[in-house]
Amino acid sequence: STLPNFPAEIRAPAGTLPGVSSFQLHFADHDILTPGDAPDVLVAMNPAALKANIGDLPAGAEIIVNTDEFTRRALQKVGYTADPLEDGSLEGFRVHPVPLTTLTVEALSGYELSRKEAERSKNMFALGLLSWMYHRPTASTEVFLRAKFAK
Repeated sequence: STLPNFPAEIRAPAGTLPGVSSFQLHFADHDILTPGDAPDVLVAMNPAALKANIGDLPAGAEIIVNTDEFTRRALQKVGYTADPLEDGSLEGFRVHPVPLTTLTVEALSGYELSRKEAERSKNMFALGLLSWMYHRPTASTEVFLRAKFAK
């Protein structure tokens, strides 16, 4: 079950809190009737996503952080005075620092894609990572993606 969450702000500056969008995904080994409540995992593609969504996580939840986007400028843009990956503020969570952008670009290096085009696939890389982490089969996801992007 999925639930997109797009901000009400029109053309909010990229990397700022008003511009944060999210997509909630609920998967299980049984029928799912609702997207769910508090997420067990947050994939923070950038500091703004972390700051905007951290309050929804229960203690002990997992956070996958795209470390490629946690630059000083990006942290300052959303009001972090220190890097939350280093200042101890995430101690109540299981944090997995992953260079998602770098890994996605490397995974697609054999295709004729620009870096910008390859970077657009990092959400699918993250989905694959979650499928692997939680031992979820990917066959139905692959069938869906092949049909959705057949053209």
